Amino acid sequence: MRYVTNLPYATKEEEHVTIPMSDGIRLSAHIWRPTSSDHEPVPAVLEYIPYRKRDLTAVRDSIHHPYIAGHGYACVRVDLRGTGDSEGVLRDEYLEREQADAEEVLAWLAEQPWCDGGTGMMGISWGAFAALQVAARRPPSLKAIVIASFTDDRHADDMHYMGGALLSDNLAEAGTMFAYGTCPPDPAVVGDRWREMWRERLEHTEPWVLPWLRHQRRDDYWRHASVCEDYKSVRCPVLASSGWADGYSNAVTRLLGNLDVPRKGLIGPWSHKFPHLGEPGPAIGYLQEVVRWWDHWLKDVDNGVMDGPMLRTWMQDSVPPSTSYEERPGRWVGEPEWPSPHIRPVIHPLTRHRIEPAQAAPGAGRAPDGDAMTVRSPLSVGQFAGKWASYNAPPDLPYDQREEDGGSLVFDSEPLTERLEILGSPSVELDLSVSEPVAMVAARLSDVSPDGAATRVSYGLLNLTRRDSTQSPEPLEPGRRCRATIPLNGVAQAFPPGHRIRLSLSTSYWPLAWPPPKPTLLGVHEHSSTLTLPVRPVDEPDDLPPSPFEEPEGTPPLATHQVTPPDERWEVKRDLVGYHSELEIVKDRGTVRFDGIDLEAGRRAYERYASIADDFTSVTGESTWTMSFRRGDWDVRVVTHTELSCDQETFFVDATLDAYEADRRVFSRTWNERVPRDLL
Repeated sequence: MRYVTNLPYATKEEEHVTIPMSDGIRLSAHIWRPTSSDHEPVPAVLEYIPYRKRDLTAVRDSIHHPYIAGHGYACVRVDLRGTGDSEGVLRDEYLEREQADAEEVLAWLAEQPWCDGGTGMMGISWGAFAALQVAARRPPSLKAIVIASFTDDRHADDMHYMGGALLSDNLAEAGTMFAYGTCPPDPAVVGDRWREMWRERLEHTEPWVLPWLRHQRRDDYWRHASVCEDYKSVRCPVLASSGWADGYSNAVTRLLGNLDVPRKGLIGPWSHKFPHLGEPGPAIGYLQEVVRWWDHWLKDVDNGVMDGPMLRTWMQDSVPPSTSYEERPGRWVGEPEWPSPHIRPVIHPLTRHRIEPAQAAPGAGRAPDGDAMTVRSPLSVGQFAGKWASYNAPPDLPYDQREEDGGSLVFDSEPLTERLEILGSPSVELDLSVSEPVAMVAARLSDVSPDGAATRVSYGLLNLTRRDSTQSPEPLEPGRRCRATIPLNGVAQAFPPGHRIRLSLSTSYWPLAWPPPKPTLLGVHEHSSTLTLPVRPVDEPDDLPPSPFEEPEGTPPLATHQVTPPDERWEVKRDLVGYHSELEIVKDRGTVRFDGIDLEAGRRAYERYASIADDFTSVTGESTWTMSFRRGDWDVRVVTHTELSCDQETFFVDATLDAYEADRRVFSRTWNERVPRDLL
């Protein structure tokens, strides 16, 4: 990244500004704005997240907020209610109160003498969720949004219930927020009230995994703040981006296809990162794109920002399987609209372990009496699946799929005679039967090289009790044939000549997804089951120059130094005596000193997912976080632990929350809860 200091506007910053809410709570904001805005008001851009602006996101914030401010905007980073230095308690994600607060913040910004009355919102992940959800509420000052790594569907396309199947990231993210939501504010900002504010958070927070488990169907809890329920509610322009290695690879194209406002989409090879910090690379000059977007929609600059393709995306070339990549080879391609007129669905019948050439016409070759191929997958299928949402650290992408394929039903194409490119969401339609009333299918699409190595390209999950409805699931009738369609995550991928395309089906995918109550025998009927690929012609014009983006740039990052080293691990372990298997993940950032505020902060996350043999009720997941902050005599620490286990009828949640001042424990609470399994 190129760090720049010579920007069009000189700026100043205010590190702690309180914004009053209508119920008396005050939120804490960090503001960067042009010095000239004292007498020449500018638009304001809000980022609104719970991840502690004063320390834990301070380095990242220092790269892009001063940069955008230096181009003529007031950039405002607000800690959500109950996080960082804001008052109150954060009880769950995306609540009505959170969104109402955001509207009040925007109204406050629009009224400031340094603001010209126009506002925008931007962010990644939670910040993007917030921007999209608030845009759907149509606050009067909000003129445009810029969002990265987000979803418009909180139930089916977030870390919770992919295809109606419970993701392990549901536990992992709940553990993350259990920790972040119980950290204290900084006494240097809030003064002597810090202990009172901390105590309020500790006493009124419960493990977030509990409400998320109590809503296993698509009900009003999930429909709230899911913009897919009413796309027409969004009336402002949207610049949306994500990465193919991210869990949020699908929402960009859904917004392009469903919104009726000026919109642009950008999808790179990245994990859960801003595009200017994108890993795997190539990273791009995203902040330049953002400034152009704001210039057009907040300042009415005629800069051609809406020219060119609606979607720009990285067409990924074939790579060997690896849990991490520095760069993904490929090229940028453009599509004029979405759905794209260039892409056609190509349907391939599935026969005994083969992906057949494309059908002559939709529906051709679907013989209702096709023979059944069967599989009952062991719990070991999924140990090399990687994370639902990759952060590329520790290395968390899927590894070589050959060992996974050993417990799966596998279909291979013939070696390709010419390059094939796909762009969009593949899908699998199965004519199937199962042996249990609750069952799941994991479908994986892989690129198989001539030496046999299998690189996962995309995948999808389906809890078969939700095959017709995630709102009103129904048990399956064992042995009875039915049809089910499994959409796979969107992707842009090239398959070279000599490679094969592989579809793998399994009845478990642990620990990425929680397994059903019992092992299931899946029968798939050949000829009447199909794989559909979204094929983009190789000779289709890319509609983009070879280098459509500038080099990544930002302002110099905040000064910090590493006090204790980080530690990252991703280990699969198997005991062939007791048949105990486990995946251990360590993501320890070590201790970092923030020189400007004389603060040392530490973060350590530990996850463990275990099982015994093929006992589907032996699976357990646990998430443990340690958060620490120290300045002089102020030495505090929060330790959260959440464990999820089950039998055939019930989930069991055991959690602890401990808070310390120095080495003295000042708060402790334990939860032991049961949540019935609902056809899951």
